[in-house]
Amino acid sequence: MLDRGRYLVGGIAACGNCHTPKGPDGKPIADRELSGGAPMDSPVFHAIPANITPDPETGVGKWTDAEIVDAIRNGRRPDGTLIGPPMAIAFYRDMSDEDVKAIVTYLRQVRPVVNKTDASTYKIPLPPSYGPPVTHAPDVVRDDPVAYGRYLATGLGHCMDCHTPRVKGRADMARIGAGGNDYSAPGGGTVTSPNLTPANPDGIAQWSDAQLKTAIREGLRPDGSRLVRLMAFDWYENVDDADMNALVAFLRSLKPAK
Repeated sequence: MLDRGRYLVGGIAACGNCHTPKGPDGKPIADRELSGGAPMDSPVFHAIPANITPDPETGVGKWTDAEIVDAIRNGRRPDGTLIGPPMAIAFYRDMSDEDVKAIVTYLRQVRPVVNKTDASTYKIPLPPSYGPPVTHAPDVVRDDPVAYGRYLATGLGHCMDCHTPRVKGRADMARIGAGGNDYSAPGGGTVTSPNLTPANPDGIAQWSDAQLKTAIREGLRPDGSRLVRLMAFDWYENVDDADMNALVAFLRSLKPAK
């Protein structure tokens, strides 16, 4: 369970891409793992990724396993308050029982770091909930690469949270993968998530599988240019070959969407 949790947190789930502070080079600071990341801004929120180390006063050390699971899958803290975006609760609701427990197992053994983080602020009201509470989600079979790849890109990772257009703040799953969301880029400026479907004539449909894997793992396009470091390359480089093949199979299955 610990090995699975370590693999997920250090790979496709990429929790540290938000929750771990980074140095001037954009790389995660190893001895501050999951102790709270840099503020994230959008037109509707100023979000401060929380300290999720086991520190009892400033982290999640006093939370029960069930409370951490509830926070990940249902976006609910132990005090009843809702966790807002950019936490991809709408996708994490599908995280399987075994995988969410594995992540909690890993979080329990992370080095506690004392770091009190401020509360996030929102310019729009948060919903009362993300839907009926999820109390059970089965494993996704791995012998169907497209189905398992979809799970990697949604329930475990949050690829489709960034790369799917939103309508009234919610992902428009009828156009899954069509991109179009704007984000503040590291160092200033704005970056727009690209359309990953075949409707984009200059998109990944023109790339080989090897080129697509290089882009995900290394942030390098086929033309040699680099993707913006919002992508969690320092974590995705740890995704194993079987999972990467499934992820690519899912991306290849996306329907054209404008």
